[in-house]
Amino acid sequence: MASFPLNVNEKLIARSRTVGELLAPTSPFDKKCGRENWTVAFAPDGSYFAWSQGHRIVKLVPWSQCLNNFLLHGTKNVANSVSTRLSRQNSDSGQKNKPCEHIIDCGDIVWSLAFGSSVPEKQSRCVNIEWHRFKFGQDQLLLATGLNNGRIKIWDVYTGKLLLNLMDHTEVVRDLTFAPDGSLILVSASRDKTLRVWDLKDDGNMMKVLRGHQNWVYGCAFSPDSSILCSVGASKAVFLWDMDKYSMIRKLEGHHNDVVACEFSPDGALLATASYDTRVYVWDPHIGVILMEFGHLFPPPTPIFAGGANDRWVRSVSFSHDGLHIASLADDKMVRFWRIDEDYPVQVAPLNNGLCCTFSTDGSVLAAGTQDGSVYFWATPKQVSSLQHLCRMAIRRVMPTSLVKNLPIPSKVVEFLCYQI
Repeated sequence: MASFPLNVNEKLIARSRTVGELLAPTSPFDKKCGRENWTVAFAPDGSYFAWSQGHRIVKLVPWSQCLNNFLLHGTKNVANSVSTRLSRQNSDSGQKNKPCEHIIDCGDIVWSLAFGSSVPEKQSRCVNIEWHRFKFGQDQLLLATGLNNGRIKIWDVYTGKLLLNLMDHTEVVRDLTFAPDGSLILVSASRDKTLRVWDLKDDGNMMKVLRGHQNWVYGCAFSPDSSILCSVGASKAVFLWDMDKYSMIRKLEGHHNDVVACEFSPDGALLATASYDTRVYVWDPHIGVILMEFGHLFPPPTPIFAGGANDRWVRSVSFSHDGLHIASLADDKMVRFWRIDEDYPVQVAPLNNGLCCTFSTDGSVLAAGTQDGSVYFWATPKQVSSLQHLCRMAIRRVMPTSLVKNLPIPSKVVEFLCYQI
């Protein structure tokens, strides 16, 4: 594994191993505009990987098959080598018991993707549950796609069939997220300055409009227990919402430029936000304080420079499932892997024109999408979590910061449980 010195304390930082690439097909007459891969996503059970190839097309591939192809044929793969084409009018192909590739024509430029899986015990919040068009079973796996025209299309992952066409946003649907509890509650973030809450178990009924952003909403993310939603957007905005009452909890202040991505840690005790101000902040969402700062420009820029075109815009951030590592992607052609207890990257990887990144379900691979519709994969840092950290995560999954601070235990243990040391 190659290493090179970073200009911060001359530390040696490992270079991440490339796992594979999925290169979008191109033709001489393709327009460069519209090819962007704004979102990549893994299914909650790790069975599928999806990304936008640009020009209205979303590719769905069985993830285990994708990894095997990398091992058999090397890291580079042309994305459309073997696949089943599905038009907007749909056609049945593929079996639920045999995952297969699909190419889905969404009818407009795709800006956002999200997988959702159903748990039958989670009932719809709708009062009238006597009749629904769709009866989602336990093995249901859905893909939501947010489009340039403000529509959201819901697809059956196993068959590629279009199930629902949700129409209420008036601008680009910039991000989508499903509640992790299996309720099939979907939240969409849009340039129309709103977030909308949809109940797919109630045939896609729109339950609520969340208003508060004064400018474009770039991203949204649920806490692991589905009780809190974070939304981020232009004008330094970071909002936390109570998803039982659909009310704003607090606004987090600290960034100096647009905030474009957010994600909770697996135990819900931490929230990572990425901004064009060259920084990733890690917050305690329960009390609204910044616990860590990961800078992408050294020395740190002044607020005025951070608030402008500083050439280090951070485009994306993702939390690993071990709760120890964070990945960030910036305009300086670099992907960085951070540990939550270190102030410098532990691994890096080169990437031109990156737009988005996310960890695989098991945390072993990071996927990143680029402006030309391609995807690149790297092996993530390997580290066995300490027993202390595993216990901390177990406690924090059920206890917010306020309860932890009231525990009759030594202050140093409280600080550790609150990620303050």
